[in-house]
Amino acid sequence: MSTPTALGIDEARTRLHELTVIDVRTPGEYAGGHLPGALNIPLDQIQRALPDIRQAAAHGDVLVVCASGARSENACRTLTENGIATATLSGGTAAWAAEGNELQRPEGASRATWSMERQVRFTAGTLVLVGLLLGFLVHPAFLLVSAAVAGGLVFSALTNTCGMAAMLARLPHNRPRSADLGATLAALRDR
Repeated sequence: MSTPTALGIDEARTRLHELTVIDVRTPGEYAGGHLPGALNIPLDQIQRALPDIRQAAAHGDVLVVCASGARSENACRTLTENGIATATLSGGTAAWAAEGNELQRPEGASRATWSMERQVRFTAGTLVLVGLLLGFLVHPAFLLVSAAVAGGLVFSALTNTCGMAAMLARLPHNRPRSADLGATLAALRDR
């Protein structure tokens, strides 16, 4: 298995007009701001979109982006395993915005959803605090909740995966509506 190619911010900016950009974040994160022209295909929907991504890759280069680069690297590996050459954006959307580049937001987007990383930090912190509080006030066995979250974070770092993010991605505000994904795949076919 090969390591995905990474494009720097400057190269991506100059080539943006010729790239098919796929944003693999949740629809809520995508609505919070994405690269101009990016299409939203959440990471958990990549397998479903393989034929359309393959078709787009036959017409030009594909750039896969997420918030910081971890999910896009996972998506690139999946695509590479299926014979589709792609690149990931170094530093993701966060680095793109930090360099002062424009972010687009869908029309009618009422509010931005927190990034998945922020959702994970909030959920993990809340579980640790609740476990500690219940452990001191109710029964010491509740301290195991905090220990389990700590173990999960260590496992997440060692494997570069995140089970909590996978669970949070299934929440309604992070899930794509099937019509949205269908429209995205139709737009991808038209490129």
